[in-house]
Amino acid sequence: MSLVVVPPADDQARAAREADAAARLLDAGAGTLPRAPWLRGAQPPAAADLVRFALWRAGTGDLDDDALLAALALLPAVRAEADQLEAGLLLTARATGLSWSRISAALGLASPQAAQQRFDRVSSRVEER
Repeated sequence: MSLVVVPPADDQARAAREADAAARLLDAGAGTLPRAPWLRGAQPPAAADLVRFALWRAGTGDLDDDALLAALALLPAVRAEADQLEAGLLLTARATGLSWSRISAALGLASPQAAQQRFDRVSSRVEER
């Protein structure tokens, strides 16, 4: 299976490209990784896990160019996953009553307003994707 890297024209093209890339890495051996306990049914591994797998395999010298290109193609999905996790954690922190002041300290930000602005930016990126 050879991966063709083409810049996505729209959301469908991006989704198809990411699905092809994930399938390539699953075929390269990532499909044998232990399942994370939070995954349900046939839910595939996270893009970040597939990229970590590719880096690990590259370190052993057992990763072909197509699999490496597949990992690179998944980087936008990894960034989106990180944004989703951050937005989810921030929402959960606020829902449990944590103040923006405490959240900003945990994030290493200078002020509660900076934490709120970060939440707004991250949430906006999640909504766009």
